[in-house]
Formats: sequence, C-alpha cells, structure tokens
Amino acid sequence: MNNNQFVAYASIVLDVAIDKALDYGITIEQQNLLKCGHRVKVLVRNKLTAGYVVEIKDNSLYKNVKPIKEISTELPLLCADLLQLAMWMSRYYCSPLREIFSMLLPPTVRKGMAFKHQQFVLRAKCREELCNACTNLRLKKPAQANILEAMLPVKKGMLLAELLEKTKGSRSTVQTLVKNGFLKLESVRIDRSPLVDEEYFQTKPKSLNDEQASALAKINNSLEKNIFEVHLLYGITGSGKTEVYLQAIDNALKQNKGALMLVPEIALTQQTIERFRSRFHEKLAILHCRLSPGERNDEWHNIHTGKAKIVIGARSAIFSPLSNLGLIIVDEEHDQSYKQNDRHPCYQGRDVAVMRAKLTGSTIILGSATPSLESYYNAQQGKYTLSTLHKRADCATLPQITIVDMQKEIEKAKRQTYFSDLLLTKIEQRQKLGEQTILFLNRRGYHTMMHCAACQHTVKCAHCDISMTFHFGENCLSCHLCNYQIYPPPNTCPKCKQENPLKFRGAGTEQVERSLHAIFPSIRTIRLDADTTRHKGSHENLLKNFGSGKADVLIGTQMVAKGLHFPEVTLVGILNADASLNIPDFRASEIAFQLITQVAGRAGRGVKAGDVILQTQLLDNSTILHAAKQDYIGFYNQELAVRKLFGYSPYKHIAKLVFSGKDSEQTQIIAEKIHTALTNSLPNDFQLHPVIPCGYAKVKDHHRYQFLVRGPTMYILAPTISAIQAREPLPRQVKLFIDVNPSSTFF
Repeated sequence: MNNNQFVAYASIVLDVAIDKALDYGITIEQQNLLKCGHRVKVLVRNKLTAGYVVEIKDNSLYKNVKPIKEISTELPLLCADLLQLAMWMSRYYCSPLREIFSMLLPPTVRKGMAFKHQQFVLRAKCREELCNACTNLRLKKPAQANILEAMLPVKKGMLLAELLEKTKGSRSTVQTLVKNGFLKLESVRIDRSPLVDEEYFQTKPKSLNDEQASALAKINNSLEKNIFEVHLLYGITGSGKTEVYLQAIDNALKQNKGALMLVPEIALTQQTIERFRSRFHEKLAILHCRLSPGERNDEWHNIHTGKAKIVIGARSAIFSPLSNLGLIIVDEEHDQSYKQNDRHPCYQGRDVAVMRAKLTGSTIILGSATPSLESYYNAQQGKYTLSTLHKRADCATLPQITIVDMQKEIEKAKRQTYFSDLLLTKIEQRQKLGEQTILFLNRRGYHTMMHCAACQHTVKCAHCDISMTFHFGENCLSCHLCNYQIYPPPNTCPKCKQENPLKFRGAGTEQVERSLHAIFPSIRTIRLDADTTRHKGSHENLLKNFGSGKADVLIGTQMVAKGLHFPEVTLVGILNADASLNIPDFRASEIAFQLITQVAGRAGRGVKAGDVILQTQLLDNSTILHAAKQDYIGFYNQELAVRKLFGYSPYKHIAKLVFSGKDSEQTQIIAEKIHTALTNSLPNDFQLHPVIPCGYAKVKDHHRYQFLVRGPTMYILAPTISAIQAREPLPRQVKLFIDVNPSSTFF
C-alpha cells in the first residue's frame, strides 16, 4: 500500500525479538478507532504479529509502510500512565520496551483468555407451584422431587454443580425439569478470585497516638490536595504503621480514589488481606506470582474494570491498571525483594512506585523500621516528607537484646554448636509458659556443603560454580542456583577418589529443626523457607498454624523477618548474625543491619515483653552493635560517610554489566571490549571498575564476567551501549545483562 493512502502513522512495539518500534500506516477508517496503548496486529515477514501502539504521528521516515491489519475493539489495554511508565523504565533500566510490555500485561490478558462460566439454576415458577409439583412427583419421579425440594429455600438460585452434589442428582433430571418449565438454566461468569468468600468481623479504626496522627495528617493533606508527594514513614517495629496505612486508604476511598499496597513477601499477603477485609467493604484484588493463570486473569480484569478499588500484591502489582489511582503504599520499602534481579528489566519496585505516583499525581507512602539509605537520604535532603514513629503502639515495648559470643560457646561445648546455653534456656522457658519463639537462620537445607577430609575438595554443582547443599528429607545434594541434584550423596570423593572421606559442614534451617527436636523432644516446630513453601497456599497455612498456637517455635529464613505480627512471640533467636557481613558488597552492612533489626522486631509485639538473643562471633562489629541497640540513626550516619568516601549510592548511581557465555575466554574478551568502548564514550564524571568474574562465576554452564559503572545518572548508559553495539554487535554466544542500581554488586 502506498504511503499516500495513510492519514497517519503508528509506532508499534512488537511482541517478537525486535528491540525498536516499527512504523505502520493508519487508514482513514482506522483513524478514530486507534489510540496509544491499543494492542494491534500487523504483518512481519508475512506473519501476523501482535504489538502495542506507543506513538501516533503525522509522518514516517520509511517508504513502503505496511498497514495495520487488526485493532483490538476493547478499551486501550495500556492506560496513559502505564505507557509513560514503560517509556521511562526502558530509558532508565536499559531495557527494550517489548520486555517491559510483557511484564505490564499478564500473558492471559495478552492472549485473550476466556472467562470461566458455569450453569446457574433458577426457579421458573413460584415456590407454591414448585411445592405442589414436588408433592405430585414424590412417588413417581423422586429424583425430580429431590431437586425441586432443594431449590425451594434458596434466594436466587444455585450453581448446577452445587445442586447436583447436594441432591446426588443428574444433569438429565435437571434438563427434564427445565423442559417442563419448572426450572431455568443460565450461564454465569465465575470469578476465579483467590480470595475466599468468608465473613470477617468488621473492625473500627483504632485511636492513633500523637506521632501516628501527625503522620496521617501529612498524608491526608497530600491526598486532599491531589498532589504528588512522597512520605517516608520511619517507624520502629510494632509502632503501628499498618494502622496509618489503613486510615490513609479509608480517606482515599472516600475521595473515590484507588489504593495500591505493595508487600515484599507472599507470606505477608495473607495477614495484610485479613486486616484489610476486616476494615473495608470494598472488593480487594491480590496479585502475586503464586496465582494460577485464571486467577491472575480475573483479578486483572476486576482491577481494569474498576470492580476492585484496593490492590494488594508483591512488586509486579505496581503495574495494576487501577483507574483514578490516588494512594500507593510500599510496606517494608527497604526490602531487597522489591528488586528484580533475574531478568530484564531489572527494576526496583519501590522506585517504579515513586515514578508511577509522580505520573498519576498520587500520594505515596514508603514505610519501614529500617529505611533504605537512599530513602532516608532523600528525606534528609527534603525530597521526601519524613514522619517518625518512635514508640510502639498499644503499650508494647521494644525487646531486650542480648549479644552472645558464639566463639566462647563453641570452646565451652568443644564442638560446633548452633544454640547458645542462654538461647536453649530461654526456649525451654517459653515452651513451659505457652509462649512462642522465632529462630532465624538465613540458610535453608540441612548442611551447606560437603567436603573431602583427605584432599579438602568441596563437592560443587556440575553446572554452576557453587557448593551443593545437603537436604536431609530428600537425601540429596542440591544446587540452589539451577536445582541440579545428586541422589543419593556420593561416598567417594570426586577428586581424589578415596572412599568415605566426605564430611558435611555448615547448618541450614532443616538441621536446626532436627537438632531442636533432639534437645526438646516434645517441642512443636514449623519451618518456613523455600523448601517448605513450594506449593500454593503453603505460606498461608504455615503462618496460620503458627498464629493459632499449633507450634512453639517458628524456624525460618528471611521470610520470618518481614512484617509478621504474632503477639504470643516473646523470644527471637538470631543464630548467625554474621553471615551476610562476610559478602564483599557495599550493601552488605546495610542488609545485615536491616535483617537483624527486622527479625528482632518480631518479639514482644503483644502485652508481654520480648527478648532477643543475638548470636555472633563478631562482638566488636559496629553494624552488630548498632543493630543490638536498634540505633538506625547511628548506623545511617556511619554508613553514609563510607558511601560518600567511596562514591556509592546515594551519591552515585551504579550499573552492573554482566556478560555470560559458554566459552569463558570469549566472554571475558567481549566484556573487556565493551569496557574499553564505554571508557572512551562516557563522560569523565563516570568511573568504570575493572572486569572481574562474578561472585557466581558459572551458572547453568555459562561463565559470567562483570564490571560496574558509576556516575551521576544512568539515562546516558542505554543509548551509549546501543551505539557501541550498533558499531560492533555482540556475538550470539555472549549475552549482556544490565542491572541498574543492583541489590548486589558481587553475585
């Protein structure tokens, strides 16, 4: 078709692996139907391909432009603010738009998944007529009489499947009653929402203390003025941040605005849902990775059509198509779970939330007991509005933290031990009193490695550069990067070939649980880690069982450190506070401080006082000492001085460029070439670190090399890399992965 026959042109980002938008022509018939954000179908190499319209313009630089073949008849699937957000993410996170669009819309929505329908049975005659028919049919047609009898008490009707289950009847019997005019069948859409339709006791807003009231007043002021403002709610653990969230959401709903709440872990979703459903009558929607395709499809459409005004979910819920969005809440905003590390775009959910709030003119609350250094720095610079909650709500007090020297405990026991005498005494006391304990160890499995006593060789994964973890329950060695397993564990050393010299070292949550049962045979435990929460609903069931008192001790990884509220927990044991401090990463101290402080905050949240036993071999470490005193400001000032000295975040932006390929030498050479090209292309205020192997130097048979780029902004990085690759494309065997503001600069 000649270009002269088009009245306008559309730039379209396609679903296929083409990283730039292509121009297609808009005919006069399509002109009024097409808008930015519409999903369309066009020809690519004579094959019909779907994509999204990102721009409509008067002219195109290309000749022989092809026409758009199909336009979605639905409303634009990508609303204006999400389209703008995608454009920003593409520039900032150095990621193609097609990869971002694939994340904004669930696959079920893009493919047009059908809604679920079921047959619904209704009375076709009044109750009196059905009652007479039931009497007449009782002797001759008892099956029909049973069905009519079951339909008499219902208000509107009943699902056919439910009716057949209740009466043990058959479809043919129901069809006969429909044919005879007693009943009628309708097809109804079934909402596959994962939220169980339960009755919740409705709670009223709690009275706020002065600090909570002051924070809420600032938030409500932003809501009422319809202005974009970021509120950092820095409140110690148990200070009542959730109540401030609830009352802020209530105010947003009164103004007919939508509210979006992000939580870092699926484990927190159920507790949050229960609090919200007991407070609000409005329909909730939840979004997280454990939903089935049908559930996710229905939840997305409930949000898109405005049926759900409140959305709760993990980081990807920030892309919910809420109309009239007025309030965004990022709970535990410091948490590393908000950062996507495993695929493009490597976005930070908290930062994307701030940008979406800016694009929609919404109010946003970032809440934490241990704010990220970046967020607290922004508050100190006046970019964010700071509200501080210094005291716990409901008269609860901060727990008493005791540091235990584990080196002395090991010397005293004359062997490796995971429990200090003080911790065991406290656990026994809590069990006798009917109180609960949480034990935190950020390693899953039984033993963390298997090594040869003869040659000191460590058994590593055949595909990754990592030692394999022993899992007692499955009697296997497992790689926690690629899931490669050796079953059963070998008896012969793979290196020196000697028999039976292999020994286990290191402890994980599985061994802690078994060891605790060996010491206290009657103790009841629940383990919460990636191994026990593989199945759908397992998070909720385990936490519900612990909350209802079915266990004395909850043993877990960092899942137990995030926002959980159990009033009967009066003791927390931190078994190895040093683990994350040994990682060569500029964020290591911050992550260690946050984990210790957060998990300590699970104790003493009710009327009973709490104790925390912090086991460490680094007694003089400043991070440990600040965490033991719950001294966030002291830690912040100390860490900020270090960051400033070395030019790390929040003073500089960082990008990690990771190159991976099956040929180690080729991968390193390509990494060095790009490093040299960037050194010559980027402005002088950028610093490039040397090329080094990644912390995990090999993953899934791919060798990995990386270097860091530090500079005042990252917007210049994507076009610079694109220009370099245009001059000299990467070989197909080597992949480049760009992680802007990475959560880890080591792994």
